[in-house]
Amino acid sequence: MERIALISVFHKEGIVDFAGQLVGMGWNIIASGNTARVLVEAGIPVKDVAEIVGGGAILGHRVVTLSREIHAGLLARDNKEDNAELSRLGILRIDLVCVDLYPLEAEIAKTNSTLESVIEKTDIGGPTMLRSAAKGRRIVICDPADRQKVIEWLKIGEPNREEFISVLVAKAEGMVANYVLASARYQSHGSIDGFIGHETLRCKYGENAWQTPARLFANLGNNDPLAIHNFTLIVGTVPSFNNLVDLERLLQTMTHISAAFRLNRNGYIPWIALAAKHGNCCGAAVGSDQIEVIKKMIDGDQIAIFGGVVLTNFSFSDERAETLMTYKMPEGKRRLLDAIAAPMFSEKSVELFKRKGDKCRLLANGALIDIPYDLDKENRFRYVRGGFLVQPNYTFVLNLFDPDIAKYGDILKLAEALDAIMLGWGVGSTGNSNTITVCQKDHMIGNAVSQQSRVGACKLAKLRTESSGHDPRGSVAYSDSFFPETDGPEELANMGVGVIFTSSGSVKDKEVIDYCLKNGIAVMMIPDAKGRGFFGH
Repeated sequence: MERIALISVFHKEGIVDFAGQLVGMGWNIIASGNTARVLVEAGIPVKDVAEIVGGGAILGHRVVTLSREIHAGLLARDNKEDNAELSRLGILRIDLVCVDLYPLEAEIAKTNSTLESVIEKTDIGGPTMLRSAAKGRRIVICDPADRQKVIEWLKIGEPNREEFISVLVAKAEGMVANYVLASARYQSHGSIDGFIGHETLRCKYGENAWQTPARLFANLGNNDPLAIHNFTLIVGTVPSFNNLVDLERLLQTMTHISAAFRLNRNGYIPWIALAAKHGNCCGAAVGSDQIEVIKKMIDGDQIAIFGGVVLTNFSFSDERAETLMTYKMPEGKRRLLDAIAAPMFSEKSVELFKRKGDKCRLLANGALIDIPYDLDKENRFRYVRGGFLVQPNYTFVLNLFDPDIAKYGDILKLAEALDAIMLGWGVGSTGNSNTITVCQKDHMIGNAVSQQSRVGACKLAKLRTESSGHDPRGSVAYSDSFFPETDGPEELANMGVGVIFTSSGSVKDKEVIDYCLKNGIAVMMIPDAKGRGFFGH
């Protein structure tokens, strides 16, 4: 029986090879407009859609595939009645559709786009063909990555046909939904919003064992190399829901630290090692020696790192793996970690990291080292009962040379503390507020997060710093918002802090500054409206 494929693509890369393989298997090709021209020029036998629709293309080729001939050929059921009607009307049954869509989102993203240009890039025929093909249970290809998969499937006799078709149909419906959502978002100026994703990973359970199912979805069309789904599991069981939450938070922290260093240190990005427990950093260090960076990260809180997640922007050699596993551990004992993410792992390091029950997951992503760091700029969504909240992502980057930053006290002390300020800001502005983060030069020594009062965070910072055995004298304290009273700085002064970086905006800013100067603490302040570091309420 004659089989017909309809091909209509905006991006022509690879389409000649795909069509040629179909023809080689006995398929007939119909194509629209420019797609037909490209195939004809390549010697592929093809019939132009305009030749088979009633009256041909109209309205400057804006209406071609939106015709009874095309959609009847896609929607007809494979039964006696429908086949007879197609035959009586002279309409061809279409068995396969290969369609991509006009680049609507790319046009919307252009700085010089207009309503007219967006409308011109709003595809109508493409989505309609995909949906008709989906409803008609045809072989529907909306993703170029699926073309060769379909060819190979056809060659082996179309096994598990219904299951295979369902996967293609679901992808097509999802892609159309995402495409239409982009148009709705644009036309409504953002008053209609949402997101659509596809499952990339299924966790054993969610935050708690009774919360099932728990799954990771990737946004359709996402091309971020640092996206969570682009981390490859090298060894270990499937990452848990909590592992992935920790990893996402660490990516926020790492990209903020690197962005600050790149901006303030003429493009220099240090080696960075971070550890998280329950979504917040319990260890953070930067430097030029990877072994020392690992050690100083561990020193942050040797108790909290137990069962935690580690992220580095450098690969793990045998020596670095051994350091992470054994530094400051009792003789014969090895550190237990739930997950480690890095650009790469040496073969021996994989063996060194293995844990009973494969509970230490190793996640590799070369983008951690191979590309410049970009902050995540996609909007942040948060479910609330009956709907969701939307806000811009956390894209503020600390510029130490910002004229709006006020400096008080010993300028030399402030100049010597700049690296610690950037590290403290990177950690503290990506930790659950209220936060006080304490750093010494190139490593964090205390992180007090998610407190209901500023003074409470300061007290907790003192407790966490001292309980981890650190000497906080001369350290830098970052506060993610202003001090409403002098009681917070008093706690920090009592622990020996030498520099405070905070925001201004309190009615008692002058009292806070005067108290700090009186007690030998240098102060940097950025306006609260510009640089407040609240995160993760």
